[in-house]
Amino acid sequence: MLVQGNVAAPGDKSLTHRLLLLAGMAPGRSRLQGALTSLDARSTAKVLRLLGVPVTPLRPGKEVLISARGRFERPRQILHCGNSGTTTRLLLGLLAGHDFRATLTGDNSLRKRPMRRVTEPLARMGAQFDGKGGEAPDRLPLAIRGGGLHSLEWELPVSSAQIKGCLLFAGLAGGVPVSVREPSGRSRDHTERLLRSFGYRVEESAEGWLQFEPTGKLEPFDLEVPGDISSAAFLVGAALLATGGGLAITGVGLNPTRTGFLRVLERMGARITAIQTGERCGEPVGDLQVRPGPIYGTTVTAEEIPGLIDEIPLLAVLAARAMGRTHFHQVGELRVKESDRLGLLAENLRAVGALATVEGDTLVVQGKRTPPVGPVRTEGDHRIAMAFAVLGVVEGAQVRVDDLECAAVSFPGFDEVMRQVTGRRGR
Repeated sequence: MLVQGNVAAPGDKSLTHRLLLLAGMAPGRSRLQGALTSLDARSTAKVLRLLGVPVTPLRPGKEVLISARGRFERPRQILHCGNSGTTTRLLLGLLAGHDFRATLTGDNSLRKRPMRRVTEPLARMGAQFDGKGGEAPDRLPLAIRGGGLHSLEWELPVSSAQIKGCLLFAGLAGGVPVSVREPSGRSRDHTERLLRSFGYRVEESAEGWLQFEPTGKLEPFDLEVPGDISSAAFLVGAALLATGGGLAITGVGLNPTRTGFLRVLERMGARITAIQTGERCGEPVGDLQVRPGPIYGTTVTAEEIPGLIDEIPLLAVLAARAMGRTHFHQVGELRVKESDRLGLLAENLRAVGALATVEGDTLVVQGKRTPPVGPVRTEGDHRIAMAFAVLGVVEGAQVRVDDLECAAVSFPGFDEVMRQVTGRRGR
């Protein structure tokens, strides 16, 4: 199957969440162009409205207006975060600095995801939670009462942009210093870049501590969100597995803490060129040019994982088509994503005829040349759905994804874009 054309990825998911929340704390009117309009982004907009922040509807091609007073209002309803772990964790950081009680919940998947990794350090800062014996709760629904916070020094249990961002946002809302250190690798740094743009001091010490000082001031802004490199990854994968053609993906964010998967693919022999064309939101932006060709197995180290955690499903299905064996080390964090993503990934690879095993926290995938054929169970996980849809590009493939609609969590119109670049009609 040929994959060709010139396409744009949807707005960056990580930046859309953060910009909406920061706009909700900046007194005045902010404007966002190119914001992601996915279900997760709409969850953030919805909870902001319940906190007294007017946000215009998130619609493709339309600017988003956020009018804020500088602080949230006490919500009269439960804050439902849908499927969005990013909404939940970042919002908890901001709520920790507000002197009122708020209750957060989510869908069935989100209610299974661990929250103590953020509620425990927030409790150390002075936030109060409803929990047995005074323990910080580990699951939604949960109630938080914020207020006067004090400074925090905290070593993260795992390298995570959501945990790090939550604690930095708590420092912002509470006006207190925060120091955090990640155990291995460097997670995406969108929060740090945005805070620096408002004059806050965010510096990394030689010992690996990230130190935040409340030296800045939030002001209304007018920004354009770059394309999401994690969404673009699936289009990259489709182009690599094609029998011919070439694909250009324009206006994509090229933040070096988000492009780890490109470095892995280049190591595997992929023909990808990244060209920086400018900067948006303090982030490098550019175009990706991808051509099909053979790829080879590799080893993805534990240190690389924080910078490509969202792209592992895509890398794994590509590894199933590579020559040789690929090892993904220390990917246990995938067990607590929107699904048990690690177990589901290996199960589905085997279901379509690939060779995959999980050995502790290591995923091993052996490349195979026979076309993938079989059913795929997504459990509503958007990245599982899109990764296995990419396998459908392989000549002779018959991959049946049970729920491609869930891709709308992060990539609205994914199926339509795939039809556009492959030239196929219908599903």
